[in-house]
Amino acid sequence: MKENLKEIYTQRTDSCDMANSVEFTALMNQYKCAIMEVETKLNVLDAEFSLNYDRNPFESIETRLKSPASIMEKLKRKGLEPTLENIEEHLFDVAGIRVVCAFQEDIYKLAELLTGQDDIRLLRTKDYIQNPKENGYRSLHLILEIPIFLADGKRYMKVEVQFRTIAMDFWASVDHRLRYKKEIDDEGEIQRKLKRCATIISQLDQEMQDIRNMIEKSNGKTE
Repeated sequence: MKENLKEIYTQRTDSCDMANSVEFTALMNQYKCAIMEVETKLNVLDAEFSLNYDRNPFESIETRLKSPASIMEKLKRKGLEPTLENIEEHLFDVAGIRVVCAFQEDIYKLAELLTGQDDIRLLRTKDYIQNPKENGYRSLHLILEIPIFLADGKRYMKVEVQFRTIAMDFWASVDHRLRYKKEIDDEGEIQRKLKRCATIISQLDQEMQDIRNMIEKSNGKTE
């Protein structure tokens, strides 16, 4: 038992040392720079949409950087040592951006325009809109590599970008608030209700998209 406790203490100490190191802080700053680069690209696309089509393709952008505790916990779940190399190589969501759009079509248009830029590398796509998760979750996830320019040269950093409609974001936010770290008695019934709500929200998204298309067609506006 003493040996096990000593091992646990050593692992925690090593993790804390890394999280407080100058190298770790520098790496997190690089992820922040990558977030700013992607956010700028999205804002430019938003301005171009506004000029060309008299509307904005997204309602809001939220950014976040994983906390040191979350990073260490994810490395542990993956069975990986808490090293800077493992963070960069095996974690794809340290830097995250969530883009909330009014309409589903705008999600795919924005994603196409963003990933079509020649300095962005698309590493992975997870389309939970066309293929929802079992619980009803819907979103489009892209793992990108974006170049940042430092004093000692250019580096590519990974950023996860999530695209959702307003309705998808509402569902995901409520689902998280209701279920996060809570003991739930009637888990099965709650899952069924949430999945039914997700289906209704998806139908609502489609109806709103159809309405927008009808309005634009009547006004002679097409993309």
